[in-house]
Amino acid sequence: MSQKNETPILVLSLLITVGLVAGGFWWFTRNNNFKLNQSISKNTNQPQAATEKPSGKTFADVQNVPIGLFNYGGSTSWAPIRLTVDSAITATKPEFRLRYVEPSNAAPGSGTGIQSLIDGQLAFAQSSRPLLDQELSRAQQRGFSLNQIPVAIDGLAVAVNANLNIPGLTLDQLKSIYTGKINNWSQVGGPNLPIKPYSRSINDGGTVELFVQDILGGQSFGSQVEFISTTTQALQKLAGSPGGIYYASAPEVVTQCSIRPLPLGRTQGAYVPPYQEPFVLPTECPGKRNKLNIEAFQSGKYPITRNLFVVVKQTGQTEQQAGVAYANLLLTEQGQELIARSGFVRIR
Repeated sequence: MSQKNETPILVLSLLITVGLVAGGFWWFTRNNNFKLNQSISKNTNQPQAATEKPSGKTFADVQNVPIGLFNYGGSTSWAPIRLTVDSAITATKPEFRLRYVEPSNAAPGSGTGIQSLIDGQLAFAQSSRPLLDQELSRAQQRGFSLNQIPVAIDGLAVAVNANLNIPGLTLDQLKSIYTGKINNWSQVGGPNLPIKPYSRSINDGGTVELFVQDILGGQSFGSQVEFISTTTQALQKLAGSPGGIYYASAPEVVTQCSIRPLPLGRTQGAYVPPYQEPFVLPTECPGKRNKLNIEAFQSGKYPITRNLFVVVKQTGQTEQQAGVAYANLLLTEQGQELIARSGFVRIR
């Protein structure tokens, strides 16, 4: 065949190839966009992330902070953050006034704070656990949605009497202790000593709710569990109870002198301490104190970690602006530093 006849054939072949490539690209793009849109639509019922992102490093850099007095409430685990952060916010943003409010007919906690938020008694709430489906449903019935904004990392620490000699517990052993299946320390490698478990009531907040859900798997506490009103009272009981055991927010436990924080593990022997090693003995405290094992909390090596959330009503009103502004203040470099100073772990 002559070169003159081959040229049109080559051109035609090239056009066909280009057409096939272009058609395949169009089909692939259309199909993947469809899948992406499907994925997005499936997640529209979940609590969304913050609608505004913090800018700058200090409280002074945060924009859209409303003017007025704003009531908030919720988790008792947040108390060290409130003590450290609120006064610093007021010093920089005096027009943004904050007032912590406790419920009049119930114990303060994540659940009661979120309920008060839904009922219109608070501008925003602080929570030590994620939102529950029933809370999202109640908010929707009121005509708005809820948004949870994570601002810090916390964990649950288990404390025992300072003189108890035991290397650690697995999560299964911890569950068995609080459901009544294990009742002597000799059953988990300790001395022949009865176990006395302490807990706050299930109605007392997010820490207990998280423990029941994540550790007990929804099961009830055993009949041997003694319920205490506050962590302060529980730690005092623990100091005088040789076989005692208690759990609470890690910053409330790790730095204490009168008790011993206990390493925990998902499997036998693979224990991770909630404190930085080497362990500071009670005899060295308060001259020296144990500090949070920040690396283990951030990496998830420590087996019971959680986020702390600012819960915001999505109403488009000033209350929503106040909640988002509060979260944005905590997510600045200054806010995260104050959270770390409060004993919690930075989320960024």
